[in-house]
Amino acid sequence: MQLGTDIAIISVIYENKSSWRCIVRITSSMYYKNIYSDNNSKLSKNLFDVNKQIASGLQIQYAKDDIRTFTETMRLDNEIAVLGQVKNSTQSAYKFSDQSDVVLNEFNTSINRTRTLLIQAANGTNDDVSLDAIAEELRGLESNFKNLANTSINGQYLFSGSATDTRPISETGEYLGNDTALNAFTGSRISQQYNISGAELFLGDDNTNSRTITTNVINKNLFDDSNLSGSSEIRDLMGDKNGVSPNINYFYIRGTKSDGISFKEKYSYSDTDTIDNLLNDIGKAYGNNSLIDVVNVTMNDVGEIIIKDKMKGSSKLDFHMVGAIDYTDSNGGTADVSDIDDLEANGGETTYPPGSELYVKEFIKSGFVSGSEASSLESIVYDRVEFTKDGSFLTANMPQILKDGNDFAIASTKISKVAASDNTLDGTSLKLNGKNISGNNYDVKIDFKSTANGGSTFSFDTDGDGNYDDGTYDIFDMGSSREAVDADEMTYQQLMDVMSMVVTDTLPSSNTSSDYDVAVSDSAYKGVTTLTDDGKIKFEDSNHGTTKATIALYDENSDDFSNNLGSIATFNANNSLTIRDPKTDFFKTLNEIITSVENHKLNPDSSSGDLRNVGIENAIEMMDDLQDHVARSQSKVGAQSNTLTKSLERTETLEIASISLRSSVIDTDLAEASLTLTQLQLNYEAMLSIVGKVSKLSLVNYL
Repeated sequence: MQLGTDIAIISVIYENKSSWRCIVRITSSMYYKNIYSDNNSKLSKNLFDVNKQIASGLQIQYAKDDIRTFTETMRLDNEIAVLGQVKNSTQSAYKFSDQSDVVLNEFNTSINRTRTLLIQAANGTNDDVSLDAIAEELRGLESNFKNLANTSINGQYLFSGSATDTRPISETGEYLGNDTALNAFTGSRISQQYNISGAELFLGDDNTNSRTITTNVINKNLFDDSNLSGSSEIRDLMGDKNGVSPNINYFYIRGTKSDGISFKEKYSYSDTDTIDNLLNDIGKAYGNNSLIDVVNVTMNDVGEIIIKDKMKGSSKLDFHMVGAIDYTDSNGGTADVSDIDDLEANGGETTYPPGSELYVKEFIKSGFVSGSEASSLESIVYDRVEFTKDGSFLTANMPQILKDGNDFAIASTKISKVAASDNTLDGTSLKLNGKNISGNNYDVKIDFKSTANGGSTFSFDTDGDGNYDDGTYDIFDMGSSREAVDADEMTYQQLMDVMSMVVTDTLPSSNTSSDYDVAVSDSAYKGVTTLTDDGKIKFEDSNHGTTKATIALYDENSDDFSNNLGSIATFNANNSLTIRDPKTDFFKTLNEIITSVENHKLNPDSSSGDLRNVGIENAIEMMDDLQDHVARSQSKVGAQSNTLTKSLERTETLEIASISLRSSVIDTDLAEASLTLTQLQLNYEAMLSIVGKVSKLSLVNYL
């Protein structure tokens, strides 16, 4: 007989041969243990567990309850947390990017209005009052551009790069931020840029653009004041003198090619040669040949020469030209000189009177020249002009651009990487002259020499005899042995150290590296020479609000036409005006555009007002480039926003999927748990019922 789960057999009695009878005896403790105690404990635990699941909504509470479920849940919790971070990061980035897009929409609206006003200004029917009114509205738009550029969201400026607490555009239009990208975390090892820095928006490169430059002196036919054309004769451009025919006309041309290599050329023409002959030869100087043109050289309706680079993405193209004719000699005479300085020394005139003995014609004017601001031939020199003075600052106007690529030089850049020469700098020299911060003259020659030739030096001519033998100092390198730096290893920082020492009159006490370092360090307390963000050399007088110092820095042989070698480097120049360029400076260009309207100039015109103004017609083209640049920037921002939107949608989908999967792993199925609870309760009640009935049976009943 079996009762419950366990049977205790006490004895087996044999009664007869045909049958056996078992005597089963069950004690009270056995009954309690086998029927009630164990089943009650198991049922109670199961009831407790299922009630706990229903109450908490979780299948387990601790890792010991189910290791696999616990591990899977922890993994999913981590994934959900990461997705939450991604979601928050992406949402914040999207708000930033979307606001940038909104601001650039406003930019485009203002650009369209600016362009409309420029077209109105270019209409020849406008009087001065109308042009002034247009210029005033343009200045208002300029202020609006600056306000838009300084837009912030949640205290963060949109266009400052990573310097989000820095106002990006100053009152003068200078960019104060950096070029660092801001990236949002959008997944494991995945990030997405969500800003566009002001360095890219306002100063970025557009490698799809070609550089275009122009002269700024208006030329008419000197005989009847009509417009010149390519078929016009050279004498229509340069003039003629009765009784002296034919005259020989000389043109001195300097410039820089697309690859950064500079050149000098001297051409001569008879009176009856055409302007097309001159334009073609200018093109040849840049490298044009019968098979290919690397530049387009044309003349506009007011006789200004325009040169367009056919290579895109280069900002190196430059141009300067002077014409000369000697009316006393049909063979040219004094007009045929090897050094351009001789033209001024021989008493040239800048205007055309037929009675002049020597006539020098300028095609580019800047209004200043080294040593004089009112020279009778202020622009015949090209790159020996003084840095522009503004209070305590002296600034060059020529950016230093690497030959390989189109990047601006920085302090650590080797000069040989920029120098307009295919060969070594060994044996070349720069002249540095002007006044120091005390107002005293200085005249210095910087010699680039290889280490085999003793290394680079700078020398003084203090007695004015033309010999630089009044003190020579090595320009020390930063190597462990501290030797005079090799010509091709000299950096802009080393050049600027020399400039600072000379202009502040803080020279080494001896020609040793230790005294050299002391002089460099001490000079910094009086003045500092640096490279600006756009690659221009700039000196600041630290002790005077208005400096007495002046600086001219140029190739020793820059104006020597006895050979065709161009300047090894150009720092400041009476150069051509820039109409188009791959490099963008939004607010500088905008100011030039508005100034053209304020000056009432349809074309560049050096005869009055701002000599370097581009003119309204060129301003329209420049505005088109700015509009294209902003549009490209906005396209990038739009692409960023779209990417962030898709990333957000993907993250939200993954988050929902992970939460659902976690729920299936850890969450309690309430319907199933309730059914289990009901079954356990029925089992418990059944057990109690059986126990109650069995408890009433006697031993006799069992036997």
